[in-house]
Amino acid sequence: MRPSDLVAATPASRDRFIDLLRVASLATVVLGHWLMAAVSVEADGRVQVGNLLALQPRLQLLTWVFQVMPVFFFVGGFSHALSWRSTRRRTTRAYSVFLRARLQRLLRPTVVFIGVWGAVAAALQMSGHGGGLLDVTLRLVAQPLWFVGVCLATFTPPLLGLHERYGWGAFGGLVAAAGLVDLLRFGLGVPYVEFLDFAFVWLAVHQLGFLRADGRLGRPYVLAGAGLAGAALLVALGPYPVSMVGMPGEKVSNMAPPTLALLCHGLWLVGAVELLRAPAARWLDRPRVWRTVVAANGVSMTALLWHLTALLGVYGALLALGVRLPEPGSGAWWIQVPWRIVAAVTLTGALVAVFRVFEKPSGAREPSAPRAWAGPAAALGVTFCLFGVLGLSAVGFGGLLQGRTALLIAVHVTAPAAVVMTLSGWLLVERAGRGRGAAVRPVPEVADGVPVDAEAGSRSHANSLRRVTIRSRSATTSAGPRLEG
Repeated sequence: MRPSDLVAATPASRDRFIDLLRVASLATVVLGHWLMAAVSVEADGRVQVGNLLALQPRLQLLTWVFQVMPVFFFVGGFSHALSWRSTRRRTTRAYSVFLRARLQRLLRPTVVFIGVWGAVAAALQMSGHGGGLLDVTLRLVAQPLWFVGVCLATFTPPLLGLHERYGWGAFGGLVAAAGLVDLLRFGLGVPYVEFLDFAFVWLAVHQLGFLRADGRLGRPYVLAGAGLAGAALLVALGPYPVSMVGMPGEKVSNMAPPTLALLCHGLWLVGAVELLRAPAARWLDRPRVWRTVVAANGVSMTALLWHLTALLGVYGALLALGVRLPEPGSGAWWIQVPWRIVAAVTLTGALVAVFRVFEKPSGAREPSAPRAWAGPAAALGVTFCLFGVLGLSAVGFGGLLQGRTALLIAVHVTAPAAVVMTLSGWLLVERAGRGRGAAVRPVPEVADGVPVDAEAGSRSHANSLRRVTIRSRSATTSAGPRLEG
C-alpha cells in the first residue's frame, strides 16, 4: 500500500508513538555510524577507518543518550506482541505465517543487499582490483547485517507465553540470567558464557515491549531512574567501560557481547522515551508529520542496510577528486561533517529509491489443510538465516573467493558458507509459510509486520489484553576495523 493509503487507514486507537520510535532509533543509528567513521589517509597512502569515539574518548559519554538500539528492541517487543496475537486469531498456522511475514520484511532487502555486494566483490577479486578504501569497504559494508541477524532471533511465541503467565517475573528472570552470565564471565572467568547475553540482554528489553503492549510498564521515571543509577554504579564499581558502544581494541565491550550495564542503559532509555509520549502523540496527530513517519517506516530497513555503502561512497568520491581528508576530530574535520552527511543522505536516498521495492510486504496464504512440517521447517530456516547473516557480518565481503574466515562465537565461518546458509534459510521459511489454499485476510500495515488495525494505544485496549491474560493464566493453571553500535 502507498503511504497515503496507510495514513487514511490508521485508526484513532493506534499508538503512533511506537512508529516514531522505530524510525527515530534507526535514524540515530545511521547518523551515529556516519559520525563515528573516522577515515584518514596515512603517509604511505594507506586508507584507515577508525572510530571517532576511540580517538576522542571524552565523547564516549554521549553514547548514554545516542546508543538507542535498546529502544528498537523495545519497539520490536510491542509490535511482535500485537502481530503474533493478530496472526494467532486469523490462521491455524500462526507460527509459520508469523515467521514468514516477519522475515519477509527483514530478509528480502537483506538477500538483495547480499546478492549485489557479493557480485561486486566477486567481480573485483576476479579482475584483480582492490586495495585502499575498496578493501576497507568490502569489510565494513556488511556490518549492519549483525543487527538483522539479532532481529531474526524471533522467539516471540514462547516469550510472550511466559509474559502472559508471569508478567514482570519473566523480565526479572532474563535480568537475573544476564547478571549470572556477567558473574561467571568477570568473576569466575568462564569462557564463552558471555555470548549468552546476546539473548538474555536483548530479550529482556524485548519483554519491556510486551509489558508496554499490555499497559503494564508502570511509571517511566521510575524505570529511567533505576536504569540510570544501575548503569552508573556498574561502570563506576565494575569492569564495565563508559562507552555503551564497542570500541576498537577494548578488552571489554558493553555491546558485543552485551553486558548488564547495557541492560541498565536500556531501562534508562526506555523510561526516558516513555516520558516523551504525551507531547509526541500530539505532534503525530498532524497529518503531514504522520505521513512522513509512515513513509520512513516503509524504507527503514533498506536505508539501514545501505547507509554505510553511501558513506564510504562519499569518501571514495572525495579521494577520487583529490580532496584532502583532515585529521579526524580536528576543527577542519568537523567543518566538513555537515557536507559529508548531506552527501551521504543524498546517496542513501538514491539507493533507497532503487532498492525500496524489495521491502514491500506481500500477503501470506493459508493452505486449506495445515502441513505438519511447516512449523519445524520455519524454525530451521530462521536458524540458518540467523547464523548465516551473523557470519557474513563478521567476515564481510572481503576475500569472498579466497576462503577468508572470521570467528563467530567459537566457529570459524567463511563468506560463501554464510551466503549459502542465509539463502537456504530464507527459502525454507518462504516455503513453510506459502500455501495454495485461501489467502489470509490482508491487513494494512505500516511497518515491521504490525497490522494497522491490530494496535491500540488506549487504556481500554490494554485492559482487554489484561483480561485475556488472566483467562489464559487460569486455563494454564488448570491444564579488522569495526564501527560498533
